[in-house]
Amino acid sequence: MKKTLSLLSMLMLGCPLFAATDPLLLPSMVTIKGGEFAMGSTANPKNDDYPVSEPVHTVNIQSYRLSRYETTVGQFRQFVAATGYKTDGDCWKLAANDWGMEGGKTGWDAAVNAPSDYHPVMCVSWDDAHAYLQWLSKQTGRHFRLPSEAEWEYAARAGTGTRYPHGDDPAGLCQYANVFDRSGKPVIARLTGKERKEIDCDDQAALTTVVGMYAANAYGLHDMLGNAGELVEDCQHLNYEGAPKNGAAWASDCKLFHGSVMVIHRGGNYNNGPAGASPTYRGHTGKDNRSSVGEGFRIAEDAVGDIVQDAGTRAFDTGLAAAQAAERSRRAK
Repeated sequence: MKKTLSLLSMLMLGCPLFAATDPLLLPSMVTIKGGEFAMGSTANPKNDDYPVSEPVHTVNIQSYRLSRYETTVGQFRQFVAATGYKTDGDCWKLAANDWGMEGGKTGWDAAVNAPSDYHPVMCVSWDDAHAYLQWLSKQTGRHFRLPSEAEWEYAARAGTGTRYPHGDDPAGLCQYANVFDRSGKPVIARLTGKERKEIDCDDQAALTTVVGMYAANAYGLHDMLGNAGELVEDCQHLNYEGAPKNGAAWASDCKLFHGSVMVIHRGGNYNNGPAGASPTYRGHTGKDNRSSVGEGFRIAEDAVGDIVQDAGTRAFDTGLAAAQAAERSRRAK
């Protein structure tokens, strides 16, 4: 299921030719000061065919920037409108079968996956994310990228050593994250035909929701846990033996899964309980795999120069504020 690009798409990816009337919706970036941290955990589930978060090891992180919010439907829509980019192939969705999922034809812009332009974009693959980041970099003269797995965990932990950034009790997650809770349980049970124990709190969202609806962590980042899982640059390794200690992405000696190269996603999603919503839990997916079961991405860049709050960032923040207000009004009814 490889993506295809028209000649126009290739030209647009290589040249800053965006000519839309509206300003480019640039991410709001936060500078993450570098430091040393213990990456990993011995508390997560273990599976021989699935990446585990051990051994715990010390990593030194250089300062970098990370977007305050997950990449949104509207941001990805600008890319598609400008380039004609096509996301080919099925997108996984929740379903009432033994696995709880099945492939479907609905894409990133289907109403069920994109209730608003300020929801996190899903049904985009690791390959799609890189195409978007390449285009956005050409438009701005900046170098946007995916974070490394180590950078992601460092930012998600935000200087804490507890199981979750707020502490060890999963019931506190709903203040900070959109997870599998009392609101999500009945809706997801109808979609999957399965009952399971929810986190004992209520985040007021059944599936994904507008980004930034929950409290930021200590680094000023929203939705690092829950809502949509976030792709990182690293390919799959089943454990941290031999992992880089300098925070760089680990992109060599990748561990195949049924013959396919896999990449890592982090942060859990709206369908995750206490284990999956931990900042140390690791998920995997194929490079060209697309899913509405909570997989999106967040933008990183090197910390070079000052952050510029230009018209594009202000336009994004203004639109997001209106979307958040509408969502708060909906929840109040």
